[in-house]
Amino acid sequence: MESHIAEITPHTGGVIGNAWLMIALPLIGAFILLVFNRFTNRWGHLLGVAMSLASFVVAVLAFFELIGFGAEERRRAVHLYEFIPGMVDMGLLIDPLSISFALLITGVGSLIHIYSIGYMSHDEHRRRFFAYLNLFVAAMLLLVLADNYVGLFIGWEGVGLASYLLIGFWQFKPSAAVAAKKAFVVNRVGDFGLLVGMFVIWTTFGSLAFKDIPVNGAESGTTLAIGLLLLLGACGKSAQLPLQSWLLDAMEGPTPVSALIHAATMVTAGVYLVVRSGAFFFPEGSGAALAVAIVGAATLLAGAIIGCAKDDIKKGLAGSTMSQIGYMMLGAGLGPAGYAFAIGHLITHGFFKADMFLGAGSVMHGMNDEVNMRKYGGLRKFMPITFITFFIGYLAIIGFPLLSGYFTKDGIIETAVHHQPILGWLAVLGAGITGFYMSRMVFMTFFGEKRWADDAHPHESPLVMTVPLMILSLGALGLGAYLVLSNRLLLFLAPAVGQPEVLPHFAPFAPSGLATLGLVAVGVIIAWMRYGRVEVPSVQPRGSFLTTFARRDLYGDALNESLFMRPGQWLTRLAVFFDNRGIDGIVNGLAAGIGGSSGRLRRVQTGFARTYALSIFIGAALLTGALLLVGNI
Repeated sequence: MESHIAEITPHTGGVIGNAWLMIALPLIGAFILLVFNRFTNRWGHLLGVAMSLASFVVAVLAFFELIGFGAEERRRAVHLYEFIPGMVDMGLLIDPLSISFALLITGVGSLIHIYSIGYMSHDEHRRRFFAYLNLFVAAMLLLVLADNYVGLFIGWEGVGLASYLLIGFWQFKPSAAVAAKKAFVVNRVGDFGLLVGMFVIWTTFGSLAFKDIPVNGAESGTTLAIGLLLLLGACGKSAQLPLQSWLLDAMEGPTPVSALIHAATMVTAGVYLVVRSGAFFFPEGSGAALAVAIVGAATLLAGAIIGCAKDDIKKGLAGSTMSQIGYMMLGAGLGPAGYAFAIGHLITHGFFKADMFLGAGSVMHGMNDEVNMRKYGGLRKFMPITFITFFIGYLAIIGFPLLSGYFTKDGIIETAVHHQPILGWLAVLGAGITGFYMSRMVFMTFFGEKRWADDAHPHESPLVMTVPLMILSLGALGLGAYLVLSNRLLLFLAPAVGQPEVLPHFAPFAPSGLATLGLVAVGVIIAWMRYGRVEVPSVQPRGSFLTTFARRDLYGDALNESLFMRPGQWLTRLAVFFDNRGIDGIVNGLAAGIGGSSGRLRRVQTGFARTYALSIFIGAALLTGALLLVGNI
């Protein structure tokens, strides 16, 4: 049951009342950097970092002010202005759920900004890059802080725009331009579902404000329809089946973009939408929650399988993100019992996945931007800080005991086994595959003999890049235990998302927990036997059918081409044929007929006076004859 929402204004609400500054500060930074253009080249990157850090400070102050209230008073609606007169008021909802996302977005986002100072130091358009980063952060904050679906949708589309600009930042590369367009188009498919869902919500409740949505939703048929439409939107943003095809291609953008999209912002939006819209997923008799859980379970397996066959270090991590978001969606599909584990895994994943993506960028920085792990080997000796921080993130994601992923991901698995056994045991299998593909990545990159080219000179990255890695790795170490043990996060989130009748507890020695650890160990051993103990070929072997299946992203692009692109091409060709032979044929034929007739009639006009006089005489004679004939009759 949701708690009461206290309505305040910017003038009376303290730090929470001025939470709009979280959005305004990075938005102002983006505006200055884009409008003043090259005049900010020398210091633009510093302004971008400062605005993101300032937004983080506001988020921290708002968090401490929020926890100063009692549990039933931790929902504050900040009214800003009337957006659509008589229909939609624009405001912010500051509650445990939104402030958790705000802290993640601004905290991890600021570290990515700082890292980008070093990573993009030689890019002549660095100022524009930081403007887009600021825009991305501002849009994502609006998405999670808005108190209604209209504000959420504006932020949703802002995130889509910023991702398009950042993925295609190096637009001189055809692959980057194509990847940006692909991400934009695929996300529009999901956005259509969200938009239609909003129309149905407005028609049903006469409002799009979260506070006006009843806890139990609407009638079961309407609730199911809304839930499935919102799930379609979530699948697009969070790269869940069947709208996952854009995610791996998005690696064409600079590595900090990959970290921002995959860890702190874009892909977490779908999970937020599902949890925030719980009223449409968990009324009695609704099947929307089961659909969320099924999509999550299927995607976590698909992403893990894809990650097993990728030699591109960034695309391997992208497959991992797809899989880990699947775990979050699975947890979100379990209702209040799984919400805390889903959000907990989202937060911890933000730290260890950003750590690993930025670690991959550090490796690329020292390897002439090489992304093929078959061209690495033995880099732990040359990049010790990058190796240690990446290795901590690796241990966290595979669920090594006592690290953050062990508590959050295994908590999702245990809860799923209890509520949806089939899906839960599929998640256990996914954990074992995770142990394999992540170990494969570590062994190919940091262990074994060197396989790089003669012109490569691997070296450690500067402090401006390694310090953010150290901070992120600290979050990967123990954040999960803090959030999950004693149900700390669940009790904190309860005023916003509800609380289950029976509090879940983390049981590391449950059958599912022991099976998970066992399968992870098996995955690590298999990876060691194939990539750690023996020399890794520098050239990609042909592989089996299953390997090819994974390398081609489970033929997702081929499926989309067969089902949508080819029929679309046939439809457009048929339309062109009908236009040319049908519409144009009639129009052109009519025009030709009129033109031909007029050409023949034009010959009657000779321009000679005697001809016209003769015509008049003949006409008069004919008329006179006709009159005489009529008179005689």
